[in-house]
Amino acid sequence: MPTPITPPRNIPRGDTPPSGGRRTGVARSASDSLRAIAWRLESRDYVLAHLLDEHRTLTCDQISAVLFASPRTCRNRLDKLRKLGFVDWFIPVRHGRRLPAHWVPGLLAARYVALSRGERPPTPAAVRQLQDRLVASTHLAHTDGVNQLGIDLLRHARSDPNCDLVRWWSGARIAAACGGRVRPDAHGVWRTGGHDTPWYLEWDAGSEQLAVLTAKLGAYQRLREAGGPCWPVLFWLPTSAREANLHRKLAAMGPLGVAVATTAADRVTGVVGGPAGAVWKLAGNGRRRLALAELPSRVGDVGPYHPGPATAEQDPLYLLRQP
Repeated sequence: MPTPITPPRNIPRGDTPPSGGRRTGVARSASDSLRAIAWRLESRDYVLAHLLDEHRTLTCDQISAVLFASPRTCRNRLDKLRKLGFVDWFIPVRHGRRLPAHWVPGLLAARYVALSRGERPPTPAAVRQLQDRLVASTHLAHTDGVNQLGIDLLRHARSDPNCDLVRWWSGARIAAACGGRVRPDAHGVWRTGGHDTPWYLEWDAGSEQLAVLTAKLGAYQRLREAGGPCWPVLFWLPTSAREANLHRKLAAMGPLGVAVATTAADRVTGVVGGPAGAVWKLAGNGRRRLALAELPSRVGDVGPYHPGPATAEQDPLYLLRQP
């Protein structure tokens, strides 16, 4: 018999059918005007809007790790924002089970982000299409995994005042900044004690041949030769066994023309700092694992294929740091 589908624990209040099967308390107070709800919004809500716009979707646990003191407080706030029409959510079903609720920009969050950038706000139909595209996505686990690395770094920064993730971009945004010459899954700039370490991320679920991963390095080398960033390419792998196999393949390739560092999910578990800690193994020089801040990386200057140093406004939590 198929495994019965059980509801996840973080379904927003009012959207869980009672035993009789009828939904109650569904949001009816949403407005189509930012002006009408502005007095009910906080800086944290605007930060959330930017995060959801940049990274498409986040779970309650991910949002809580960055912006709230507890998952319960986070769920309560998200429920209020949903009723205002600021955010929305969906529950994906994969392989016969329901996954945690995934939060996405609602019409008003999408409108706010666009207007704050001086862009034309999306239509309700365009927002619905973006939401439905995520519901239909076959790569949701990949999106969650990519986003989790950034969340883990921001979580660590909350407990360590000496470090911070001062830029965290989606793959689409960094690809555009590099002229479309590379297509990483994400990009960030990790700051420790005033030292910045920019990086690209390639997140691997283990479903591709290793040759597909190594073939991506040529584009990074060509970008660097064209005046693009001199940043390490970080490969996040599902197991240490796959990581070892990748290093054997990299060693057989000779000079790579770009710094490559790897880690695996089972190596990071339990390590202080998570991906910020000493979990990264450099290709060709793997005598010891390095912390993220120790990886060879050069900030560089703004150019046709280079976004340059991180600015204050690019900090994902910038709006929370304003007086």
